[in-house]
Amino acid sequence: MTRTATPSPLQALALRAGLQPHWTDAWDQPRAVSDAALRRVLDGLGLPCATPGQCAAAHAWLAADDAAHALPPLVTAERGQPVAVPWPHTLPQRAYRLTLEDGAIIAGTAVRGAGASAGLMHLPPIDVCGYHRLDLGDGHTTLAVAPRRCYGVADALRHAGRDGDDATRPSPWGLAVQLYSLRRGAPCGMGDLTALADACASAAQAGADAVAINPLHAPFAALPERYSPYAPSSRLFLNPLYADPAARFGEPAVAAAIADLGAGDTLQALDARREIDWIALAPLRYAILRWLWQRRETLLPRAALDHCAAFRARGGTALHAHACYEAIQARRLSDNANGPNHHAAPDWRCWPVTLRSPADAAVAAFAQAHADDVAFHGFLQWLADDGLARAQRAARDAGMALGIIRDLAVGADPGGSQAWTRQQETLAGFHAGAPPDMYNPLGQDWGVAVFSPRGLRRHGYAAFLEMLRANLAHAGGLRIDHVLGLARLWLVPAGAPASDGAYLRYPLDDLLRLVALESWRHRVIIIGENLGTVPPELNAALSTRGVLGIDVLWFQREAGAQDGTQDPASTGARADAVEEPPRSAAPAPAPAAFLPPQAWPPEAVATTTTHDLPTVAGWWAGQDLAWRDRLQLLAPGETLAQAQAGRARERVALWQALCAAGLCNGAVPAAEHAPLDAVLAWVGTAPTALRLLPAEDLLGMVEQPNLPGTTSGHPNWQRRLDTEPGAWFDTPTLRARAEAWRGSRHRARHPPAPR
Repeated sequence: MTRTATPSPLQALALRAGLQPHWTDAWDQPRAVSDAALRRVLDGLGLPCATPGQCAAAHAWLAADDAAHALPPLVTAERGQPVAVPWPHTLPQRAYRLTLEDGAIIAGTAVRGAGASAGLMHLPPIDVCGYHRLDLGDGHTTLAVAPRRCYGVADALRHAGRDGDDATRPSPWGLAVQLYSLRRGAPCGMGDLTALADACASAAQAGADAVAINPLHAPFAALPERYSPYAPSSRLFLNPLYADPAARFGEPAVAAAIADLGAGDTLQALDARREIDWIALAPLRYAILRWLWQRRETLLPRAALDHCAAFRARGGTALHAHACYEAIQARRLSDNANGPNHHAAPDWRCWPVTLRSPADAAVAAFAQAHADDVAFHGFLQWLADDGLARAQRAARDAGMALGIIRDLAVGADPGGSQAWTRQQETLAGFHAGAPPDMYNPLGQDWGVAVFSPRGLRRHGYAAFLEMLRANLAHAGGLRIDHVLGLARLWLVPAGAPASDGAYLRYPLDDLLRLVALESWRHRVIIIGENLGTVPPELNAALSTRGVLGIDVLWFQREAGAQDGTQDPASTGARADAVEEPPRSAAPAPAPAAFLPPQAWPPEAVATTTTHDLPTVAGWWAGQDLAWRDRLQLLAPGETLAQAQAGRARERVALWQALCAAGLCNGAVPAAEHAPLDAVLAWVGTAPTALRLLPAEDLLGMVEQPNLPGTTSGHPNWQRRLDTEPGAWFDTPTLRARAEAWRGSRHRARHPPAPR
């Protein structure tokens, strides 16, 4: 299929539905979606398209449906800019009444646009940010007026009593940690929110202003094997396994629970492991929590019980529905465990039809019959939320300007709680993924469900806003995973090859305005993972809105030729992000030079690596290449020797950059001797808004947390750190690394006492 001046009926329908029949890859090469793939995606969207006649009928239906819902429940606008409101009628003007959040009234006359804006009514600029009620003629909507940009790092510094505009000071810095990987004195088997508070206090003492963490989203409590933080049951709620019950119940009560359950030796053994055994650990931790719950009336003071009750009341129907989901799933799995349906899928889509919506009467009857189970899951959310709030308070009390930077995954499991409760706003039958690329020739299917653009608009972006607000709570920053999804997402029909997907457009302006408005309301900075095949207009839009990008060492290169033998870790953020032209038989050219950090894009967060990429020591040693070879994940036709040769050239390029900066000299070190301290000192000079040092690089670790493209074979989301946060800066080596990263002008906020 080639690009034509006039789209075919199929392409015209696809465009009307928000799909992109043509797109441009990361190497600026034009790509086209096949007709067969377009038909499969359109069929999945409920738009028949087998013939030109069906395409025309579906096109007309879309137009009529949009006209019938022309005035959506929520319209966005920008503070100080003219307001455009969709309006289907032809009257040239209409009276309007705007009721601001504070009760003030603004009245006037809206004027209908002409030409391309004939379907819009125009109002004068509004100078007050917020969610206001707009009455226009006989219709009404919510007008969300957003600030021009998100809350920024400089704003946070000023709010903390420091000059956010002082250009003579190095930019703020922080640590990036995988929360589950942390250790602390008590045997827990995994990192918890008390360990996070310890990490915040330790990092703050060393001068850090932030600690970035992995997603804390709620998993499936009854399915411990599903532990990936990026494929949760719900992004609205928290993972109870991170809760430290001793923070509320006290250490003696927790010790009594462990003893009564006979779990002491098992917990000690699990805690001693270098990798988390989620399948063994999760049931044990839930059993301890259940034991405490059953004795809450005697173990918790009345104030704590009242606090829990108030939390559950504030959670309303959303929290109740999530608790019901967890209880129903656990009960069905238990009932089926030894029965004829022991292989039955735990997916809500396979439940009896009477349980497939949280509004069903059968769900209410279940909640009444199993009230204690439902209440238990509400209690778990209170305990986790309370722990997160404590950790953020610890960070701020220790002097951090930002504190915890949370992480919002791109989607949720289609069989999970969030999809069950937000069915009308979720795209059924599709997964988010990535198109084919050199290292994933079949493309990638991430297995997560995402929002429907039409469903969001039709319901006033309620599902997006509740998710955004939930993840802005108890935080100083929020990283939005695959922020490209605010502009477009690669949709893969369930059961289809990932290559049979297509890009679906999202209302970028509306979503960014809502992000900016909520960012200021919560005083939280926004970081967008803008790595991968980025639409040309996206980075400019993110920068305009004050969303910080991510500058990763491995990707910051001078313009020029790329080494044809580079691996995903040296050319792209994720395995799904790389789309490289075919290899040439000619000798491999020299790799592109590393860009000096002083020249990196400033409106960003600078870092050495991410959870999906090798650590500095691992990259230098080629450990990621060894893993890919072991798991048959190298590029087609590539051998380990070729990949290692390419990495050797890459090491030379990085070494030359370090030498040019005056940090190194002499011969390139061997693969087992990474110049880690020099790399940290070099990247630490980046004049970006914030710099994040991964804990794995602080500690000089070789292994990375996650290997993209794998669900087995590599211990994704399981590795633990050897050193407790309180000892991170006790040794001269680690103190020197932190000093190199934060810059010579930085000094510890509270220097440790002499030893």
